[in-house]
This record gives sequence, C-alpha cells and structure tokens, in this order.
Amino acid sequence: MSSTAVTTPSRLGLPRWAAPAGVAVLFVAAYLVFRGSGTLPHDKEAPQFLAVTELREWIDDHRNDNPLFLYFLNYIRLFVGQLYTLFHTTLYALGWPGITGVMGALAWLAGGWRIALLALGGVSAFGVLGLWESSVDTLALVGVAVLLSLAIGIPIGVWAGLSARTRRAITPVLDVMQIMPTFAYLAPLALFFHIGAPAGAIATMIYAIPPAIRITALAISSVSPTAVEASTSLGATRRQTLFKVYLPLARSTMALAINQTIMMALSMVVIANLISAPGLGGDILRGLSRAQVGIMLPAGVAIVIMAVMLDRMMMAVARRDAHAKLRRTDLVGAGVLGLAGLALIPVLPPIWPESLTVNVVAEVNAAVSWAETSWYPVTTFIKDVTSHALLNPLESLLTAAPWWLVALAVLSLAWRVSGTRPALIALACLLGIALLGVWEHTMQTMTTVAVAVLVTLLIGLLLGVAAARSPRYSAIQRPLLDAAQTMPAFVYLLPALALFGTTRFTAIFASIIYAVPPVVRLVEDGIKGVPATVVEAATSAGSTSGQLLWKVQLPMARRAILLAANQGIVMTLAMVVVGGLVGAGALGYDVVAGFSQRTDFGMGFVAGIATVLLGVMLDRITQGADTRRPSPRKRKFT
Repeated sequence: MSSTAVTTPSRLGLPRWAAPAGVAVLFVAAYLVFRGSGTLPHDKEAPQFLAVTELREWIDDHRNDNPLFLYFLNYIRLFVGQLYTLFHTTLYALGWPGITGVMGALAWLAGGWRIALLALGGVSAFGVLGLWESSVDTLALVGVAVLLSLAIGIPIGVWAGLSARTRRAITPVLDVMQIMPTFAYLAPLALFFHIGAPAGAIATMIYAIPPAIRITALAISSVSPTAVEASTSLGATRRQTLFKVYLPLARSTMALAINQTIMMALSMVVIANLISAPGLGGDILRGLSRAQVGIMLPAGVAIVIMAVMLDRMMMAVARRDAHAKLRRTDLVGAGVLGLAGLALIPVLPPIWPESLTVNVVAEVNAAVSWAETSWYPVTTFIKDVTSHALLNPLESLLTAAPWWLVALAVLSLAWRVSGTRPALIALACLLGIALLGVWEHTMQTMTTVAVAVLVTLLIGLLLGVAAARSPRYSAIQRPLLDAAQTMPAFVYLLPALALFGTTRFTAIFASIIYAVPPVVRLVEDGIKGVPATVVEAATSAGSTSGQLLWKVQLPMARRAILLAANQGIVMTLAMVVVGGLVGAGALGYDVVAGFSQRTDFGMGFVAGIATVLLGVMLDRITQGADTRRPSPRKRKFT
C-alpha cells in the first residue's frame, strides 16, 4: 500500500491526540457496559491450588526414593548443607574474640586502619545489640551464598564478556532472575530442596548470581582491545591473555561485582527465613508477626551494620591500585590485630557476654507507641486521602472490569508504548495470570504497584532534577542515597510500620522509600549526561531555566528516565509483595500464607508465579519504550 493510501488523524486534519482519545472513549464505554461481568473472583479452593499442594505432599513422601531427588537434588542439598556447617562451625570455633580480630585484620588489609576500626565496631555491635548468634548465623549463610555465587557467576561472566553470543543467550535468563520478586524464589526451592539452611543458601545464591555475571561480563568486555591485541601479537595463548591481561585490567570492576553480590545476598537472607533459614531474618519476621518494631529494629540495625561494613571493605579493595603494594605498617597492624583475636579465643568465652548487651525493645516500642499517638492525625490523613483518592477507585476499576477488557487495554498500551513483541509478551503474561486463578489478587497488587510507582517517579524526578542542577545539593544527597541503597529491603518496613501500622499503605510507603534512590540516581545521571554544547546553545538562544529543563534536558535524558521508571516498577513490585507481611494483602499475603500454612502451599506457589508474570509484563513494557523510535517516514504520519 502506498503512503498516499494511509489514512491517519494527521492526514485527515485531526490532532495527534484524536486516535488515542477515541480508543480511550471506546474502552470507557465498554467498561460502563460490561462492568461487573467477566470478572475472575479469587477462589482459595481452586483446583490448581489444590493440585500444587498435593504435588508437594507427593514430593515430600517420595523425596528419598525418586531418582531425581535421590541422585541429583538431594546431593546438591547435602553439599550446600555441609558447606554451611563448615562455615558455621568455623565461625563458632573462632568465638567473638577470633571473629572480631580476623574481621579487623581483613578490613585493615583491605582499606587501612579506618576500615579496621569500622569492622571492629561493627562486629562488636552485633553483641551489644544482643544478636551475636543470629549475626554469626547470617554471616555463615551469606558466606556460603556469596562463595557459590562467585564460583558460578564469575566464570560465566568471563565467558559472556569474551563471547557476544553467550552474552545474548544468557541475558534473557538474567532478566527473568532479576525481575522475579524475591518471594518467588522460595516456593520452588521449598518444593525441591525442602526447608532449612541449604534451601535458604540456594535461594540467596540464585538471587545474588545475576549481578556477579553482569558486572563481570561488563568488566571483561570493557578491557582495551589494544592491550589484548598487543598480548596476542607477542605470542600469548588465550589462557595467558585471560589471566595476564583481561583479569588484571578488569580487577576493580570485578571487585564491584563481588560487592554487589554481597549486598544482594544480605537482602535475600532475611526473606529466606520464611523457609526456615537461620539468622537475623528470624528476629525481623518475629517482630513483623507481632507488629513490634522494638524486636525488629535491633536486627535491622545489625543487618545495616553488616552491609555497611562489608560494603566499605570491598569498595576499598576496588579502589586500590592493582600494582600498589601493602605498606609495612598495614601488614604489621593487621597481623597484630588478627593474632590478638586468635590468642584470646581460649581466654574469653566464645559467645558474647550477656552482661555487655543492651536491650532496647521496651524503649523502642514505647517510642513507636508515642509516635503513633502523637502523629495519628497526620498519618491517618495521609493514609485516608491516598486510599480514597487513588487506591480504592483504581482497585474498583481493575477488579470490576472484565478480564478481557483489561487484557485489551494492556495490549493496546504496550503496543502503543513499546511495539508488537512487548505487547504480545504482556498479553501472554495476563492470560497466564487469568489461567492461574489469581486474577483478582493480581489486580489488587497492580493497584498498589501503580500508586507506589506514580509517587516514586514524582519524588525521583524532583530530587534527581534538583541534584543535577545543583552540585551542592547533589553532594549533600549522595551519602543519603548511598546509605539507602546499602540497606536490605526489609529495613524499610521499620519506619513504615511505626508510622502507619499494619495496612496496605504501609507496604506502599516502604516501597517508595526503597525504590526512590535508584530513580533519583538515574534521573540525575541522565540530565547531567546531556551534552554541555546543547545546553550552551539553548541558553545562548534565550531559553529560561524552565524552558531549558522541559525542552532540552528532560527530552534528551529520555533513555535514563525510562530506565528509572523501569527500575522503579521492578523494585516497587518486589517491595509491595514483601508488604504482604504487614497487611498489604493480595499476592503478597498469598505467598506468605502459602509458607506459613501447609494447606495453602499451592496458593502461595501459584501467587509467586503470578507475581513473576506481573513483573515481566510491566518490565517489558517499560524496557521496550526506549527502543521504539519511529523512522522519519513513520513519524510523518503519526
């Protein structure tokens, strides 16, 4: 068909918004006509839920006689269990003097005496908070998970960095692993690896592997081709080039990969407690179940301290010059510290003395109670306004609309924003959710995600633009963002629970705090990345500050802003599901109920799959938005 035969709004003299407005009117009319029909209410006794529960019972009964378990899965579980036992036994054999001395020595070698003081204070804080044993259990679990993640992730990352074909093949797998909310890992792992420390370590490992692979691949692929060509021309073999050129030059970035793997592992070990993994997660979940921030806060603080301590150690290693030698004073100081800790093992008790602990449970609970009482009018106003103005209308709209109309609306939006392939993927995800029997709860979850993402993007844009346009404000904001991104996800539930109690708004508030930092960073980097020549040209043409922002910087930072939206959606979805522990309901509650009540395992398993499908749908729509750039010919007729 020739271009003259194409009839579009612009060819007919209509404005560009005419076609989208017409489609929107059709959807509104269809909603008003078919409202309340074609809905898919939630059925707790759905056949697919019962079938999965029966499958779990069958697997439990045949775990020791089925060949798949007998000759494969059980051996993996035993290997990981023995590795955890080794770490656990070693740490308890060192006792608190040995662990304190060894960690201080490692920190001194990594970054000098300042980092060593941070490590000594951090390890001592575990005991002062009365959480020594739980902290040691968490360290053992993180150690196992990180070791396995790096043992698998770094070789795959090196392979992907050297081979574009391998990188293309594993990228979709890594995408799914990172999109998948943390809860979704637990159901299949409980099914195949039972519960306990091995299952928790495997869940943590799966969650922590993607950054190890991605960052290692980036580090290897970024090595200068000139250095590689020089090595090859001198007669070096591929193995020699890898170990003498690629790995040394990629050292600092690969240290970042280790750092991110540790941070991801610390985020996951708390959630892994839902499948009976040991550690600090048990204290946090116990506090959540009792709605007592006083129980949660010390464990949350301990995790933050552990994360900051390990983060600073690895970042110090990453910043160090590969050819720089350790100073003699550093070697002596680390040696003295380590030997002193080991020498005190037979002298001091292995467990932190109870007389040196500080119990703040009652004081924290009293402070939270005072805050709830004093700020009740403000928090209630915010919660009620958000619920009545956004949450309730949107939830009624999505749950009362026919499922096929919602699917058509998502298909149209995805096609308009991202193109044909993402639209078909989004439609397939929605159809899968409908077949799974959790449509109503998925729409409720999508409501909370939509509201949380809307507020997250608004705050992220404001703070990101302010940071990009003011170096002084950016310098003040940067350490706050660093601290916020270091904290595990569960920690954000503490202030939310203290202010708003156990409601769905609690999950929204926590998810906003959790997702804002990366959105702010991406928006700031995107605006700062606009070429200075373009900004100078716009300024010399007489553009005001507002015109420069709206007409130049934001349009040219489109890619970064879309990536920020994508990351905001993924992180918000993960956190809203975690919010099932504090009254968010919907899919999060289904997953939690599936683990806490054996008879509801099928519902929890299916809800985890539905969460993954919802995440993939939202992710693909926003990821495809940036790649959908119409050609000049197509742009002419839109």
